[in-house]
Amino acid sequence: MKRKHILLLQRTYGANGTNGTITYGGEEICHTIELPDRNNIPRISCIPIGQYKLQKRRYPKHGEQIGIPNVLGREAILIHAANNALKELQGCIAPVTALTGEGIGDYSGKALAKLKALVYSLWDMGDEVYLNIR
Repeated sequence: MKRKHILLLQRTYGANGTNGTITYGGEEICHTIELPDRNNIPRISCIPIGQYKLQKRRYPKHGEQIGIPNVLGREAILIHAANNALKELQGCIAPVTALTGEGIGDYSGKALAKLKALVYSLWDMGDEVYLNIR
């Protein structure tokens, strides 16, 4: 039987960006940056709160990444590396090692590698992984 794993993303909203922290089983995995909350308008807003089943997705630009399908009114939402939400994101979520401002962080590649290692290990066991955004 497939086991269900929940990653919890808790957010703080700012005018210039949305910052968050992803935890799994009470342990902090990484921080996140996203665009400000602009009522789920495609490409300029973070995605709505809710629970999303993560899936492996392959994109020409980012290679294989963790995808967030089934976001209402949105397409191609990914978790990928970026250090500045306003300059580099169009609705996706970027993991960062440290938050340095609203929607700004450092060492995104390092944080993404840590998150991917966790999610892929759970997928490799045949389990399902969900992102719960609060």
